[in-house]
Amino acid sequence: MPDSRTVDIPADRQCRITLTQSRVVPDPIRLARYLRAPEIGPTVLFFSGGSALRKTSRVLTEYTHNSVHLITPFDSGGSSAKLREAFPMISVGDLRNRLMALADTALLGNPEVYRLFNTRFAKDESQTELRRLLSTMAAGVDPLVAAVPEPLRTLIRNHLGFFIERMPLTFDLRGASVGNLILAGGYLNNNRDIDAVIFLFSKLVAVRGVVRPVVDSNLHLSAELADGTVVVGQHQITRPESPLSAPIRELRLTEAADGSEGLAEAHIDERTAELIDEAELICFPIGSFFTSVMACLLPAGVGRAVARAGCPKVYVPNCGEDPEEAGLAPHDQVRLILEQLRRDAGEDTPTELLLHFVLVDSDRGEYVGGLDVDAIEAHGVEVIDTALVSEATAPLIEPRRLVDLLLSLV
Repeated sequence: MPDSRTVDIPADRQCRITLTQSRVVPDPIRLARYLRAPEIGPTVLFFSGGSALRKTSRVLTEYTHNSVHLITPFDSGGSSAKLREAFPMISVGDLRNRLMALADTALLGNPEVYRLFNTRFAKDESQTELRRLLSTMAAGVDPLVAAVPEPLRTLIRNHLGFFIERMPLTFDLRGASVGNLILAGGYLNNNRDIDAVIFLFSKLVAVRGVVRPVVDSNLHLSAELADGTVVVGQHQITRPESPLSAPIRELRLTEAADGSEGLAEAHIDERTAELIDEAELICFPIGSFFTSVMACLLPAGVGRAVARAGCPKVYVPNCGEDPEEAGLAPHDQVRLILEQLRRDAGEDTPTELLLHFVLVDSDRGEYVGGLDVDAIEAHGVEVIDTALVSEATAPLIEPRRLVDLLLSLV
């Protein structure tokens, strides 16, 4: 039986590409080296948002503890919407999801923390009962909190207690994510410094990577559709049960949740620019194309930082259905990514500074709008066509295959 840390990649999953030299990918020798010492693994940076990268992130921690995840903070639906209305703040739901995906699951107490952070209050319970339940959590009496070891239990109780003190009497706890309430309490208790909260939780649950919002700005997404309609709010843009009336023409940022205050501009800070500059590979990954990937590219400074970064840059189109794409083919997705990056980096910025590779699986992948490799390469990028989709995950990309390929490009 092979050793569990041995990387054995079938020949039919390999292909040959050209970087500065010819290389076989996935590269079993390189991957085996990362597996042996993930604590000094490569710095792969992802512009992403929601849960599409959750399983990939868990696999990634086996190879590197140095990945960087710049998360969109503009979600305006569900539990996040209630928090953002009560306390003008960024959305913390996607940050919570990624922190938990990267946490060391073998660490004592982490399964209990994971369970607590992923707990949601019932939607059909009375407000009185939910407030009582929240109070028992803050007191440490609730079994979910009591199961968390110290010192994390005290930290969680303090943040919940602070949230209860600040919670408006009209705050609706139905369907609330307990993890979001804990992070919101920490955010408010640390003078609205989201980095301080993330840093503390990252240390306590041994997060194997860096997670931070691409900007710490209380803004909302606004989409102008091809028919002239303007849709405000991420929850209004991503609605599988109620598709948009026309394809998205342009994505923007706005101050108010209803769009009443006009358009806004956000700027990445020095730390985010440094993280992009220092990346050994930049990935525009799978996920909701507009509200996850493109939303991360909206803040000023992103395009310039990407252009400066002297590393490979990779786009991974979705396999399967993304309601936001509305028939937008991968070659048009590449065009939109380049256009958005050039809005900041400069219209004459060469493609070779912004994007190098697009990863596809023409055999098993299902691409909205059809896969036209020639049209993708016409943008000046190289297409790597290889086995990304497995029989078990079809039509979706298999996380380990994606990780193997990305890390082989570093």
